[in-house]
Amino acid sequence: MKFVLAAVAAAMLAIGSSSAARAQTPLDPENTLYLDLFCGRVSIQLLPEIAPLHVERIKTLTRQGFYDGIVFHRVISGFMAQTGDPTGTGRGGSPLPNLPAEFTPTPFVRGTVGMARAQNPNSANSQFFIMFADGAFLNNNYTVWGQVVEGMECVDQIARGEPPANPDRIIAAHIAADIPAGTPAPTPTAR
Repeated sequence: MKFVLAAVAAAMLAIGSSSAARAQTPLDPENTLYLDLFCGRVSIQLLPEIAPLHVERIKTLTRQGFYDGIVFHRVISGFMAQTGDPTGTGRGGSPLPNLPAEFTPTPFVRGTVGMARAQNPNSANSQFFIMFADGAFLNNNYTVWGQVVEGMECVDQIARGEPPANPDRIIAAHIAADIPAGTPAPTPTAR
């Protein structure tokens, strides 16, 4: 029993250490997604080394302006905030074809960004979610493609509900490399 507890503690420490190391590593502008929300900017480190097809899809849709103005249509306290559906119903997607799964052992922890899908593992398209808390039950069942490195306190403020009565939306999404140097982040606004 002591060995099992020690192993679990070591694994949790390793997860925390890798997240901390990721946050301290300078971000690659080509693999950094900015989500501008009412409460400020959320910076997400994209992970092309584990989900190249999903990262490329997020970058393509972001550069097309697809995510600008889209609501968070499913937001569950202690679990996650989901967005990426232009219809706001949870049933919509982009006109691009669905993606094959890119499941990895990368754990779903607070701030992890994963791709939403239907029951078919190869049905991810444009919807994604940001974890409020750890969700080990998602490991190896959903594709991890990013990690929030700044602005998690803003994610925590997204209105809850399935759907929320007054859903928050993505004001604008950008790939950091596409923003001219020196451009300030937007200032938070009232809902």
